[in-house]
Amino acid sequence: RERVRAMFYHAYEHYLESAFPYDELRPLTCDGQDTWGSFSLTLIDALDTLLILGNVSEFQRVVNVLQEGVDFDIDVNASVFETNIRVVGGLLSAHLLSRKAGVEVEAGWPCSGPLLRMAEEAARKLLPAFQTPTGMPYGTVNLLHGVNPGETPVTCTAGIGTFIVEFATLSHLTGDPVFEDVARKALKALWKNRSDIGLVGNHIDVITAKWVAQDAGIGAGVDSYFEYLVKGAILLQDKELMSMFLEYNKAIKNYTKFDDWYLWVQMYKGTVSMPVFQSLEAYWPGLQSLIGDVDNAMRTFLNYYTVWKQFGGLPEFYNIPQGYTVDKREGYPLRPELIESAMYLYRATRDPTLLELGRDAVESIEKISKVDCGFATIKDLRDHRLDNRMESFFLAETIKYLYLLFDPDNFIHNDGSDFDVVITPYGECVLNAGGYIFNTEAHPIDPAALHCCRKCKEEQWEVEDLMREFYSLKKTKKFTLKRQSEHGEGESAKDSEGAEKDGEKRNSKSSHSLLSCPSQSFNSKLAVLGQVFLDNS
Repeated sequence: RERVRAMFYHAYEHYLESAFPYDELRPLTCDGQDTWGSFSLTLIDALDTLLILGNVSEFQRVVNVLQEGVDFDIDVNASVFETNIRVVGGLLSAHLLSRKAGVEVEAGWPCSGPLLRMAEEAARKLLPAFQTPTGMPYGTVNLLHGVNPGETPVTCTAGIGTFIVEFATLSHLTGDPVFEDVARKALKALWKNRSDIGLVGNHIDVITAKWVAQDAGIGAGVDSYFEYLVKGAILLQDKELMSMFLEYNKAIKNYTKFDDWYLWVQMYKGTVSMPVFQSLEAYWPGLQSLIGDVDNAMRTFLNYYTVWKQFGGLPEFYNIPQGYTVDKREGYPLRPELIESAMYLYRATRDPTLLELGRDAVESIEKISKVDCGFATIKDLRDHRLDNRMESFFLAETIKYLYLLFDPDNFIHNDGSDFDVVITPYGECVLNAGGYIFNTEAHPIDPAALHCCRKCKEEQWEVEDLMREFYSLKKTKKFTLKRQSEHGEGESAKDSEGAEKDGEKRNSKSSHSLLSCPSQSFNSKLAVLGQVFLDNS
């Protein structure tokens, strides 16, 4: 763990010294470059890692730097997918962790705050991409002008289905449903366009919904779509998303799985198109562990680990029958996926083999890729040539998952025995109790935070109506609340003359998912045996 901490600071300090405010460090020339926009991306991506390593003072400093220095009103063509997972995800995670990091939060947090406003501003810049006939987004958007005329309508599956974690969190915190709505519509469009044998391809035309690349698998171009069906289902307690994933899982096992490897197949016929393992597929055992399929996850993980041991890293593509790298795909850009799976599986099994992978990863990365100014992408695992790039995910994901693998007592692993109670305008709210959902850039989202602020404004209206009633009736007599309904939702209060309140129409009863507890409405929490007392006693 201490070696991982030292790796982080070697990379982070050199980014600050040589590359900030550019997006990424170029470790061979000790300078910086903009890659995914111009957001000081490594700083946003590394922010929650600072807190996981326990560095609250630097976390606080960086929060101030980002507030003053990051501007999304720029004439830049940005990847919708990458901006969402790195920028929106990083800002949301930092926003939700800021109180834990000792940042002085404003009244109304976590339903408001400067980092939340930045995340919302960045996400709004992405919304024009979703304005297509299918609801599936373009892959690129100009942050100032929206979608460029002539922008290609072909987007990869992951670039369409990797929004629900960040966008639903934004909707729940801000009260604006537009983000969750567009994310759900995109997910459902992919589901609707799956093949008769239950598979999705790699790239689709977002205008016509025609599949352009028809290779089906679990790796590059598709990966985080499956990941977000599972994580979205857990975060939102959404049975529909989980049932979609379980249907896909059946088809994936039927058509793509061979001896605990997963191949690429033709999406309509199920015939093998590429017998390769891609390093991006190494997230899959971790995902299997999240749905409780630990035995299968371990068997696949051990296959992938043999490849790591062969090369000291995972090549981008590995030909399974030949047992060797694929031409022009021999690099390893310090990706996190195998380490991510090891972290999840270690939480589930405590198998020491997983710690051995972690140790191997630390030794490989230090031996092969460490240079004076940071850690460099490995251009070729066969001869250990390096490339002049350190991707921001190295600090956001690779280091974070390694550290969490070796730090069983980290607050991220909280089992619910420890938590904070926060007072919001909507009542009490429990935070930091654990169960964090990592987005696909390893930014942890506290699922409890989604229950602190209402996704829609009904509860806020209820509070306002109640306060209005309170002040108008203070000079008269007490008033009573109707008996609570079976679902625990109190009716809006009536005044002594029985006048109906506008808010009552808005405060409609809703049936509750079997997966969630019914939430008590604000005014029923104020009730004592059905009455609210308004005098000074």
